[in-house]
Amino acid sequence: MLTVKERYIKTTEVMGSKFIAILLPLNDDSLFKGILNEVKKEFNKARHYVYAYRVGQKSKSNDDSEPKGTAGRPLLELLHKKDMNNCAIIVVRYFGGTKLGAGRLLRTYVASGVNVINVAELVTLE
Repeated sequence: MLTVKERYIKTTEVMGSKFIAILLPLNDDSLFKGILNEVKKEFNKARHYVYAYRVGQKSKSNDDSEPKGTAGRPLLELLHKKDMNNCAIIVVRYFGGTKLGAGRLLRTYVASGVNVINVAELVTLE
């Protein structure tokens, strides 16, 4: 099982929309709401704040008004596939004016998650 010890951020742009993926450690799911609120303050002009997290046996995801199943759930599946726990991925989206469609949107959210995981230093969960 893998995790991260610090926050990582990676930006992806697709058809005018900007997707800012944030990967961070999370050891207590009760702290997540506060973390999400801080991200919303930091990126206060964004349209969507999609997320997924795993802490021990608990997990949660949210599409934040994106089409159902195109954003949060695929990010949660990515955490499972990469065998990651005690961490969260938040993808902040600034809408660029062009609708991407469900398939392209899903692929972009997953790619954003993969991109931030690829720049992160992953460590074995103790």
